[in-house]
Amino acid sequence: METGTPPAGTLRPLDANERRVLGVLIEKAKTTPDQYPLSLNAVVTGCNQKSNRDPVMNLDEEAVSRALASLRECGAAAEVYGNGRLARYRHLAYDWLGSDKEDLAILGELLLRGEQSEGDLRGRASRMDPIPDLNVLRTRLDSLAERGLIVWLSPPGRGRILTHGLLPTEKLDKVRSQLALAGGPAATADAPRPVANAPTAGTSLESRVAQLEAALAEALDRLAALERPVG
Repeated sequence: METGTPPAGTLRPLDANERRVLGVLIEKAKTTPDQYPLSLNAVVTGCNQKSNRDPVMNLDEEAVSRALASLRECGAAAEVYGNGRLARYRHLAYDWLGSDKEDLAILGELLLRGEQSEGDLRGRASRMDPIPDLNVLRTRLDSLAERGLIVWLSPPGRGRILTHGLLPTEKLDKVRSQLALAGGPAATADAPRPVANAPTAGTSLESRVAQLEAALAEALDRLAALERPVG
């Protein structure tokens, strides 16, 4: 029985603890369904585990309880009770994010590990729901990007970097700066903002994307020509 479950709220950016807690609820619902919904202790353990997490965190019950309470207030999670009357917690992310199971696996992985390449994301998200290849992943990412739920951090190309769209603006700016300092591909100045304040793409951005796609197609054609056997 769910108690005090609020109606689906307005999508908003999440702080670090909220992102980790929601990511854990999504992950455990898919990977350990027999243990789900989760007790408070199980949520804490999931938040602090060392595998499939970046960064590794050390949250206590109080911090996790606060994150759960704020997620419940915005309609992203609910408190439920079973026969033992022990409070347990489940996500409401399908409705809150308006996503199906494969999209939710992608977003859950990004919530747990932050920015990463398309290739890494496909392998990691596939442990929750299978994603056959990069083409399938990219189709889903294009749809999520249109809704502001993912943000591209680098231009199109091999090893393209992305993150989820639930970051506060200042955190997204910091991620972009760190990527640039690490020598990663530079993000465009008018790349999408997080979901709460994502602008409509302008013509100039569309033009640049088209130019990049044309340049990539030309480079691939040249590569294919070089690889053709002579004679």
